[in-house]
Amino acid sequence: MTAPRYEILVQGDSLRLRDGFLGISTIALIHTASGPILFDAGGYVTRVTVLKALADRGLRPADIPVVFLSHLHFDHAHNVDLFAHARFLVSRAEWDYVDRPHPDDLMLPWGVKAQLEGGALELIENEGQLAPGVTFSPAPGHTPGCYAIDLATADKGRVVIAGDAIKYAKEAVTRRCDMEFDAPEVANRTITGILDRADRIVPGHFPELVRMPDGRFTWEEAAAFDLLVR
Repeated sequence: MTAPRYEILVQGDSLRLRDGFLGISTIALIHTASGPILFDAGGYVTRVTVLKALADRGLRPADIPVVFLSHLHFDHAHNVDLFAHARFLVSRAEWDYVDRPHPDDLMLPWGVKAQLEGGALELIENEGQLAPGVTFSPAPGHTPGCYAIDLATADKGRVVIAGDAIKYAKEAVTRRCDMEFDAPEVANRTITGILDRADRIVPGHFPELVRMPDGRFTWEEAAAFDLLVR
């Protein structure tokens, strides 16, 4: 059996403005024996970036048969139209949440359900397997319908692509969610569960986190941000 591997196409970051944030989320490409899977589609701010990242690997959007959406916030799901041919996987809990969001949740893009309904949509529940060594599971907290993917890799151990279930290092250090639209205890329990089972974590807005021998997590790569003024 060929073990899955992954690449970071777009590196998410936690940069914010005084009021609001930039909304650059991690987009990962998972390579499996049955074909590639895209984890999240990103937002408009990285629309060109994800296309270039695919092109650098000799891929077009049409070469991606499956897009797994961790949740439906704009910075993770705005670019779904680029992959209109693909099969989209969304949790049923998240699908229902869009119709009755938390009153403080301002990040759900208008019309996202209509756009997804126009293509191949699969609503998932509970845990499941996408390919050998690639499983998905609920990761509620940031939103009630957040999901994560676990990879049984050959060289990095158990990798959890967490999306916004763990957005950045602060949440891994404190084991507390920094922005939850679900019950805080639910969000914190999700974070603890990921920390307890992962060897590496791919956060939604931060470089990869790596488990140290004492069980704590750190990061090895710098969170680069190239800003060009024109």
